[in-house]
Amino acid sequence: MFFYYLAVGLYVLICFLLLVVVLLQQGKGGDIAAAFGGASSQTAFGARSGATVLTRATWVLFGLFIVASLGLGALTKSGGTGSVISGKEGPPAAPAPAAPLLPTTPLAPAPQTTPATGTQTPAPATPPPAAPKRGGGGQ
Repeated sequence: MFFYYLAVGLYVLICFLLLVVVLLQQGKGGDIAAAFGGASSQTAFGARSGATVLTRATWVLFGLFIVASLGLGALTKSGGTGSVISGKEGPPAAPAPAAPLLPTTPLAPAPQTTPATGTQTPAPATPPPAAPKRGGGGQ
């Protein structure tokens, strides 16, 4: 785990240095300063030698940036064939069935007709089911 945080810190440092080196470079004469006659006033490290040093530093930092990006990508790859977006493997799970909209108490059975007499007999009354006991302190 220490190696991962060291690699991330080095990656952030490379990104910051690359940003600074790119911003320090002088344009190729097509920048806005050239339009107003100030093209030669922005030479910080000399006319030709500064561009060579900064250009070389840019290419070196670019190479380190690419290598560090691929290295961190390999370190953080978790394996498997899962999706990068969802972070889960396989198809999504089916949604849970919706709760029934009907009342949960049992309905009384319909009256039954006896074939011999043709009269209806009421259905026997059934008591509601007993609720399960919860907890219990030694019972």
